[in-house]
Amino acid sequence: MQNPAKDNSQRQADSTLNRRSFLKDSALKSSALAAAAATPYFVPSSAFGANAPSNRVTMACIGVGNQGFPVMQRFLGYDDCQVLAVCDVNKGSNGYKEEKHYYGREPAKQEVEKHYGKQRESGTYKGCDAYNDFREILERKDIDTVVIVTPDHWHSEMTIRAAEAGKDIYCEKPLGLTITEQQAMIEAVRKNNRVCQTGSHERSNPNVMKMIELVQSGAIGDVKRVICNIGRHNKVGPGPGWKEMPVPEGFDYDMWLGPAPHAPFHEDRCLYRFRFNSDYAGGQVTNFGAHSLDMAQWGLGMDKSGPVKVKHVFAEYLPEGSLYNAPTFAHFEAEYANGVQLVCRTAEPSVRCQFEGTDGIVRIENQGRNFATIPYSIKEKRYGSDVPEVYKSNDDHQRNFIDCVKSRDEPAAPIEVGHRSATVCHLGNIAIRLKKELNWNPESEQFVGNDAATALMSRPARKTWQA
Repeated sequence: MQNPAKDNSQRQADSTLNRRSFLKDSALKSSALAAAAATPYFVPSSAFGANAPSNRVTMACIGVGNQGFPVMQRFLGYDDCQVLAVCDVNKGSNGYKEEKHYYGREPAKQEVEKHYGKQRESGTYKGCDAYNDFREILERKDIDTVVIVTPDHWHSEMTIRAAEAGKDIYCEKPLGLTITEQQAMIEAVRKNNRVCQTGSHERSNPNVMKMIELVQSGAIGDVKRVICNIGRHNKVGPGPGWKEMPVPEGFDYDMWLGPAPHAPFHEDRCLYRFRFNSDYAGGQVTNFGAHSLDMAQWGLGMDKSGPVKVKHVFAEYLPEGSLYNAPTFAHFEAEYANGVQLVCRTAEPSVRCQFEGTDGIVRIENQGRNFATIPYSIKEKRYGSDVPEVYKSNDDHQRNFIDCVKSRDEPAAPIEVGHRSATVCHLGNIAIRLKKELNWNPESEQFVGNDAATALMSRPARKTWQA
C-alpha cells in the first residue's frame, strides 16, 4: 500500500532532517539552514524569538468535523503550536450538526493554510498535509502531538496507537466507548510516558472552578446530593424499516466504522449523529453527562474513585428497529461510600450540575456561563485557609495541554480523571440497559455479583481491527 506519510516524512527529512535532530546535531546546521528558504518549517530563529520553530509543539488533528474543526482552530491561535497535518475519513461535506456546516479534511487543510498564510509576506502557505488514514500520521517523526476528535468508538484504538508511536494526546470526552477500553488506554499512556489531556473542558471554566472551590471548602456544608442534567436527543433518526443509502463520494465508510460492527450505511448514522447509536457512543449520558458527571466527581473529590451503587430509574427509547437505539430519556441514580446521592437525568441542560448541602446549594447554570448559589451570600464564601485551590488551567483547556506537553506536568484533565468520570456514564448506561440496581467496587473497578453487567464492560472489535 502506498504510504503518503512516509513520502512526506522523507521529504521533510531530506531538506530539514527532524526538528529535534537539527538542534542536536550541529554538523547538519548549515544544510538545514540552506533548506530554510524552500520550506515553511524552518526560518531563522531570531525572527520568532520564544516561538521559533524549534520551540513549537507540532500537531496533527485527527477528526475535523463538528467538534474537531473548532478545536483545531483554537490550537491554531497559539504561536507556539504548529498544525502540520489533518486527518478525516470525510474529504469534505455539509450535514454535520447543522446542514450548513462544511467540514472534513480538505476544508480543515484549507483553514490551516489560510491561517498560516496570513502570517507570511506572500500571503500563502502550503505546509499542511491531509490524510484519510490516521496510521499514516502516526508514522511521521516530525509530529509531536495528536488531537483525537472522532466518534467515541475510535478513541481507544487511536489513543493506544498514538501513545505507542510516542505522541502526546488530546482526546475528546468521553474518554472511551467502554470501561475496559479506557483501562487499556491508561496502560498505554503511562507505559509510554505520554501526556494525555481528556477534552473535559469544563475543568478550565472559571465558573466551574469557583463552584468546586465552594463545595470543597465547605461553603454549602456537608454535601448530601448532586444533580446532573443531560439534554434530550437533538436529532431524530429514521424509524423502523429504514433503508440503506449509497455511500457519498469522498467518504470512507469502512474506515469510519473501524472497530465497530459492520452495518449498512445511512447518512444519519455518521457525522454528528453517531452519538445516538450505541455501537458508537452512549447517547446524551456520555455526551452531556461526560461534563456534568465530571463536575460531580471533581466536587466530591472522587477523581480517583467513584460510586459504589448505581441503579436504573427510567429510560425511554425510539420504536424498536429505529436507527437510533440509545435512550432518548435517561434517569439513573448512584450512591458513594460516604452516602452522597447522585442523580443523573434527562432535563433542560441549562443547569448542568447542582450540589446540595446542609447549608445551601451551588450550581452551574446557562450551560457553564455562570454559577449561582442559594442563599446568595454563599457565593463569596471560602472557608478555611488550609483549603487548597482547585487546579487552575491557565486560560484555556487547549492552552493547558500545550503547556503540559512542554513541561511534562499533568494536565487539568489527565487520562485517569477522564476515565473515572466516563466510567460513571458507562455505569449508568449499563444499569439502564439491564434495568437493575448494581453494586460497583471503585477500587477493583469490577461489578459485584453480576456477570451480565461485567460482560457489558467491554465489546469485541471487528476482526479487521482486532490486535
